[in-house]
Amino acid sequence: MKRILLLAGLILFCSAIYAQKIKVACVGNSITAGRGLGDSTYPKHLQRLLGDGYEVRNLGISGRTLLKKGDKPYWADSLFTVGKNWAPDIVIIKLGTNDSKPQNWDANKNDFVPDYEAFIEEWKNLPSKPKIYVCFPVPVFPVNGAAENKFRIRESVVKGEIIPAIKKIAKAEKVKIIDLYKALSGHGRHFADGVHPDKQGAVLIAEAVAKGIK
Repeated sequence: MKRILLLAGLILFCSAIYAQKIKVACVGNSITAGRGLGDSTYPKHLQRLLGDGYEVRNLGISGRTLLKKGDKPYWADSLFTVGKNWAPDIVIIKLGTNDSKPQNWDANKNDFVPDYEAFIEEWKNLPSKPKIYVCFPVPVFPVNGAAENKFRIRESVVKGEIIPAIKKIAKAEKVKIIDLYKALSGHGRHFADGVHPDKQGAVLIAEAVAKGIK
């Protein structure tokens, strides 16, 4: 009888381990949060693509910067602490778009690399030891031929300065890159305001992220 109970307990223990889901934290700005998308955000689609073995959590916050001295630093938001306390197994970092704004980038661009490396270390040092992926920002598309969008987010800075910086950071921190810039290039029709994806754009982002982490 004792052997049967011991075996039953072992089976339950193994089942609990097997059933434990892989926790995926999607860190980002309004593109991750899903501005105007309701329940059709990229993390929501990512959950569908990854399946029941994963638990995806949306840690996107509108307007946030990676720069500590940015106008709305992700560092200062309580969701940053909440996300770390959740002890994720995988962290997807998609920040940098809002850093391209003149008030953020022009005065603080030299802080971007050290701030980003410090941000990665915050996640690396968690007891859960998550696997970390950094994303190139999606392209910034022109709207009706205008040189500047209403958010003052600059394609020239995103492509010419932020993406090369993230490439350097990924190499130094030994983390993998998910190239959302390439994945979303040519899909400007899914970005009505030049910055934020529609539902199909969110699906394309989710597909690229799912492919990257699988």
